[in-house]
Amino acid sequence: MLTRLETKDRNPAVDALREFIAGREYAPGDRLPPERELIGHLKVTRTTLRKALDTLEREGVIWRHVGKGTFVSSKNDSLETGDLAAVVQQITPVRMMRARLAIEPAIAGEAAINASREAIARIKKAKDRAIDAESWPEYETNDDLFHHAIAEASDNILLVTLFDQLNAVRRAVALNTVIRYDDRPPRTHTSFAEHDRIYAAIEARDSKAAYEAMRQHIGSVSARLFRDM
Repeated sequence: MLTRLETKDRNPAVDALREFIAGREYAPGDRLPPERELIGHLKVTRTTLRKALDTLEREGVIWRHVGKGTFVSSKNDSLETGDLAAVVQQITPVRMMRARLAIEPAIAGEAAINASREAIARIKKAKDRAIDAESWPEYETNDDLFHHAIAEASDNILLVTLFDQLNAVRRAVALNTVIRYDDRPPRTHTSFAEHDRIYAAIEARDSKAAYEAMRQHIGSVSARLFRDM
């Protein structure tokens, strides 16, 4: 899976936002101005700004907390490039998936307990966009957002940080192992129904069901990964 949006999907606001953060010398943990102020500073639309924020969040430059704002990440919030490369060289796909099974179901369970209405809406938005994706890169971007939104919905920055580190390794490992035979996910792609079950459990505040739905989803993804290798 892709580590970030491909070049054709990037927008100029990404670099502008990155330069804005660097130019203002924000320190790790500092909160960025509200969206309406950033729109004025960068001279972009709200949609363009949000796409840029999504990109920088996936890259680990910022993190967002619904209701509190957007914050600059610490350099320690995610694996450095050298550390990531070292982990990727040592980890096998099997151990990577076992790590996902150990961590992500528990995060989903916490999300069911702690998610705000806004966080649940973000999970649904990513889920629905994944279904409508016209290409595998677009699907993978929204699949990424779906799982990150669940981590964020746990309302626990430590769990979000653990997820982001695990996810960085997952993407690097999967990038070298996954082979795609079609241009886009088929409508019968099993992850769609699995995502629906995870979302439904979180929306229902059913922690056990969310845990089990995520466990089954990761197991299904694992089965497909090793089948296609």
